[in-house]
Amino acid sequence: MHPMLTIAVKAARRAGNIINKASLNLDLLNVSKKSHSDYVSEVDGAAEDAIIKILLTAYPDHAILAEESGRQGDHKKSEYQWIIDPLDGTTNFLHGFPKYSVSIALKHKGVLTFAVVYDPTNNELFTASRGGGAYLNDHRIRVSKRTRLEDCLIGTGFPFRDLTHMDAYFAMFKDIVPRTAGIRRPGSAALDLAYVAAGRYDGFWEIGLAPWDMAAGCLLITEAGGLVGDLEGNETQLESGQIIAGNPKIFGQLLQVIAPHLTPELIEIQRAAKSS
Repeated sequence: MHPMLTIAVKAARRAGNIINKASLNLDLLNVSKKSHSDYVSEVDGAAEDAIIKILLTAYPDHAILAEESGRQGDHKKSEYQWIIDPLDGTTNFLHGFPKYSVSIALKHKGVLTFAVVYDPTNNELFTASRGGGAYLNDHRIRVSKRTRLEDCLIGTGFPFRDLTHMDAYFAMFKDIVPRTAGIRRPGSAALDLAYVAAGRYDGFWEIGLAPWDMAAGCLLITEAGGLVGDLEGNETQLESGQIIAGNPKIFGQLLQVIAPHLTPELIEIQRAAKSS
């Protein structure tokens, strides 16, 4: 394992230990509300601090983009940027619903290079290195081989932070549901994307995500043989916040089903992301 990936794994496991310990006493946590249906607890902050401390101790010149603390370091000078979500699925965590994860990705010169998604509840560690494949607890993983959408289990997430595109999303949802074997919405996008990489889901789509929700999961999927893009199939998902992922056969089928429901506003977001 590359030293940078080893450090990322160490950081993810440290954060997972903090999360697991706090899960035993949820009633004692201090919780605040960032926006509609978007919560943050002291655990998010403690886990993020632990991750950043480990990363910057090893690599003090690297830049950071983290959900709770934002940007750190010189993003223009540093060739390396860590993208961190210390607790993806905070609302699940606060309710004792065991679907949440730690997500850490590293970009080198703007290209995703290493990825870690850690599920502390089940001790499942998903890792990927560009050109080196994707793994779950040291076992190689691949996307599923299903070829027909009607046989597929598809993951998704509701656009709960910003309700602007809710009608467009539910038009997509209404069209996809009868074409598939089932839909799942557990509430941790990073973990959902890891599940696509592991073949547990055949595809995934969501609107309104942040880079730290997706970065690690995107590399996991591509290294597991899958495809990932925005709602038109272009590579703007980290900038636009709109994502479709899946095995190569299902990726294209999802794009076709979703295409009629793309509003001018959603298309403009993707165009702006593409030109930025």
